[in-house]
Amino acid sequence: MAYDFDLYVIGAGSGGVRSARFAAGFGAKVAVAESRYLGGTCVNVGCVPKKLLVYGAHFAEDFEQSAGFGWSLGEADFDWATLIANKDREINRLNGIYRNLLLNSGVTLHEGHARLIDPHQVEVNGQRYTARHILIATGGWPQIPNIPGREHAISSNEAFFLKELPKRILVVGGGYIAVEFAGIFHGLGADTKLLYRGELFLRGFDGAVRKHLQEELTKRGLDLQFNADIERIEKQADGSLKVTLKDSRELATDCVFYATGRRPMLDNLGLENTGVKLDKRGFIEVDEQYQSAEPSILAIGDVIGRVQLTPVALAEGMAVARRLFKPEQYRPVDYNMIPTAVFSLPNIGTVGLTEEQAREAGHKVQIFESRFRPMKLTLTECQERTLMKLVVDAETDKVLGCHMVGPDAGEIVQGLAIALKAGATKRDFDETIGVHPTAAEEFVTMRTPVAG
Repeated sequence: MAYDFDLYVIGAGSGGVRSARFAAGFGAKVAVAESRYLGGTCVNVGCVPKKLLVYGAHFAEDFEQSAGFGWSLGEADFDWATLIANKDREINRLNGIYRNLLLNSGVTLHEGHARLIDPHQVEVNGQRYTARHILIATGGWPQIPNIPGREHAISSNEAFFLKELPKRILVVGGGYIAVEFAGIFHGLGADTKLLYRGELFLRGFDGAVRKHLQEELTKRGLDLQFNADIERIEKQADGSLKVTLKDSRELATDCVFYATGRRPMLDNLGLENTGVKLDKRGFIEVDEQYQSAEPSILAIGDVIGRVQLTPVALAEGMAVARRLFKPEQYRPVDYNMIPTAVFSLPNIGTVGLTEEQAREAGHKVQIFESRFRPMKLTLTECQERTLMKLVVDAETDKVLGCHMVGPDAGEIVQGLAIALKAGATKRDFDETIGVHPTAAEEFVTMRTPVAG
């Protein structure tokens, strides 16, 4: 039969837009439906605005440290409303760029909620369209546990639009979103507590990284409370919140921010009208080519629950477009050696295996570590220390993992990710001449293993 479109994409986030644009560039007739905002979570309520807030929070340190370099500043004054207004203006600009990217690529944009009617048909704004292939790229949504008083808590979605900076805030969670926002609010001057039900945050990251960040955040005065979980939240007459923990302690705060996981956004999508299956975690089940159990329907990005990172969704979107419409250019996404950053204060940058993963995989490892006070801080009172770590296979000399906690960690690790992807050995690192004086040169000057 003749279809209205070769590819119909549901969701105009990073992965959906990438797939739509390139499919159209390969000659396909493409449409995209989006019911919220162009650019998805990352652009609107994720990595982009969050990074802008991280920059904002870091200025408090910069002002303090500038005295060591001869600068005299008056008392600094922070205005939350100005930061949020300027952030909103930038996000609106990016929304416009995404719109132009789609339209200039020849993609038809449907602004409304798309629902599957059957394996080849969607309905948007009362109109029905047929498509040979349908790609679900609807992303994820933050979850707040079903506890008494949950309606008084906020998630990352609301945090970017708070009318004012809370005087006291309780951040709940142990993942990167919780750690980043705790750093943001603390850096901007809020009395911040981070609660996590486990022993130590950032499960899955290298043990040395987790411990080092805990030490640095504690030095900065961030109140970290592990093995702590909320029983209930009660609103008080003055508008403040009384939080009762499971150990019966009570905390008073002005805002409770939950960052305890995200679910796939499948609400009212009409999956029941198709043969699409979900895995045991509730994500769309797909094969290695992002094909669902329904032959005409594919899915990518956060909705499939693999590696929930924007650049990964971009790579998956590109792979789908190539496989369907330019198969001679198709190559599968390689999920090994994916670099990532946590924009905590200080930052984390990491690529490859953690020490724990390497040992579990059976590697005989050598560990190289360096902890030092960055040069920029030597004229200041700040005692922050940077951590750099290499995990090396003792038998092949191959560098299996690279980890850093410190200023610009993400920027530094991005370059090292190329080396690890190319199979660099410790000897390659040793024979690379450093850029002096930089923190990054420490990665090529570590000579003595600390453990094996």
